[in-house]
Amino acid sequence: MADGELRRVIRGGYEEVLAKVPEALQAEGFGVLTRIDVQATLAAKLGVPFRRFQILGACNPAFAHRALTIDLGVGVLLPCNVAVHEADDGATVVSAVDPLQTIGARDPRLLEIAREVRERLVRALGRLGG
Repeated sequence: MADGELRRVIRGGYEEVLAKVPEALQAEGFGVLTRIDVQATLAAKLGVPFRRFQILGACNPAFAHRALTIDLGVGVLLPCNVAVHEADDGATVVSAVDPLQTIGARDPRLLEIAREVRERLVRALGRLGG
């Protein structure tokens, strides 16, 4: 994994992997609040082609509440984004920003929450296979 990023490369079709991501997140207590279809947005707004790419905004309400109770400003870092895109070789890449690099770096009081969220995201990515 690159610094600040959680990442899994999966030898599976994009649509199949994309369908599994919400299930894997749900198993760790996250719901998907938002979904941005980057390919469709770039086509509509700029008229340019782009690979299949979606950004899912995942939230675990209990962790979000704990973090916001400590620092309302952490709201700019919520929800946790999980990106799913096609790789050039036909694999599918699923990645998420590391909460230790975002939430945890914002305020030392949030480190414990960031560690717990990171552990859950790592487990969710692990559920997707390889």
